[in-house]
Amino acid sequence: MTVRIGITGAAGRMGRTLAETIFRREAHCQLTAAIERPGSSLIGADVGELLGVGASGTKVGADLAAVIDGIDVLIDFTVPEATLTHAEICATHGVPMVVGTTGFTDAQAAQLAAMTREIPMCQSANFSPGVNLTFRLVEAAARALGETVDIEIVEAHHRHKIDAPSGTALALGDTVAATQGKRLSEVAVYSREGRTGAREPGTIGFSVIRAGDIVGDHTVIFAGDGERLEITHKASSRSAFASGAVTAACWLVGRSAGQFSMQDVLASEERGA
Repeated sequence: MTVRIGITGAAGRMGRTLAETIFRREAHCQLTAAIERPGSSLIGADVGELLGVGASGTKVGADLAAVIDGIDVLIDFTVPEATLTHAEICATHGVPMVVGTTGFTDAQAAQLAAMTREIPMCQSANFSPGVNLTFRLVEAAARALGETVDIEIVEAHHRHKIDAPSGTALALGDTVAATQGKRLSEVAVYSREGRTGAREPGTIGFSVIRAGDIVGDHTVIFAGDGERLEITHKASSRSAFASGAVTAACWLVGRSAGQFSMQDVLASEERGA
């Protein structure tokens, strides 16, 4: 079975990488819809020609509803407001979604969950297999070290990223806090300036770097007396994120309605399910 995939944000950095990944897997999936924001100068352009691989027959469009019947699953890496619009269309037509958008407010996240409860939806802060292994390593370290260490999360991304901390950094913080039986909102420290006083025990600190073309670096520091453990993942290209998202999209087609994560996809593949 060839899975027909639609992507949003088709002209952006992640959108182009997703398209390239789908073209490379043409025996298993096909790009049949590419959506960009209304008013984009690339509306009507052939996606294959944009990527320099030759005409593909798939044109960049601005109306997801007009092409929704021609896709089996949608991959959305845009902004929260656009993702919610796309989710409403997918839910109406029963089309599964893979959501890599970050930066949702609590209210937006709840709205997305409510909208998609009748369709299969895979949402993750990061679709890289390496990052998802990092979550497991961080959980193991947090469980083993408990509150005997101070925990800091440092993340770096390119100058164009619009949300901070990154969704992956927040997910790492959630993992640590949950392992310790806490809520991240109760222990997170997002900024330090001036005479702050001594570090509050049990808190999780975040540091953010925005510079150049950094794809994505994440480090969780467990610092105790006399030693320090650092768990780091560095992405050198978006291809790992795109490959994971396309894998999730193909996995999602045919599933029952429900909310899944990349952890579910990887666990299922490990079992051969």
